[in-house]
Amino acid sequence: MAIVMLVSGGFDSTLMSLMAHEEGMALFPLFVDYGQLGADKEWEACKRLHEKHRLPSVTRMDLSGFGKTIPSGITDSRLRINEDAFLPGRNLLFVLAGAAHAFKVQANGVALGLLDPAQHLFPDQTREFAEACEAMIEAAMGRRIRVLTPLIEFSKSNVLAMAEARGLTGTYSCHAGGDTPCGVCVACVEITNAEKRS
Repeated sequence: MAIVMLVSGGFDSTLMSLMAHEEGMALFPLFVDYGQLGADKEWEACKRLHEKHRLPSVTRMDLSGFGKTIPSGITDSRLRINEDAFLPGRNLLFVLAGAAHAFKVQANGVALGLLDPAQHLFPDQTREFAEACEAMIEAAMGRRIRVLTPLIEFSKSNVLAMAEARGLTGTYSCHAGGDTPCGVCVACVEITNAEKRS
């Protein structure tokens, strides 16, 4: 199976790539710059991690105008990094970008790093969302491209444990985009809480 892997340089997406690689799948890693504050740090982490783990090189797609036009706490430093974190349409943008890339490279699916829906904060982090995306893609492109969510059964604690078992270090997940984790954004809080549960 050939998959467009939506990657961000964080634990979830890098773990997905490692797991798919272990299963012998053909990978087309895709990094989407949607105007996020951490884009440069995420991109550097993506390239470094894929090289370190001998994964296919990552393609970067520049859609940075999205976050500039539709600001949120993760795209505009004037807004609150946590309370204003929701960026409407972000995961839909990812899936559409991934599916279009999959269409061009003849991949069968696009993988998105959604975790256990019981822990979701936003409406675009559920199985129902992924299923609706599949129908939308088929209507828009005339071809069935699966929207895969290989981590949907797992909590963040599970993901961190699986990443540690594979020696996965050096990821980047902070939405603030600084050299060190801010500790207050949704991504940082999620990791801190998961580490406490471990």
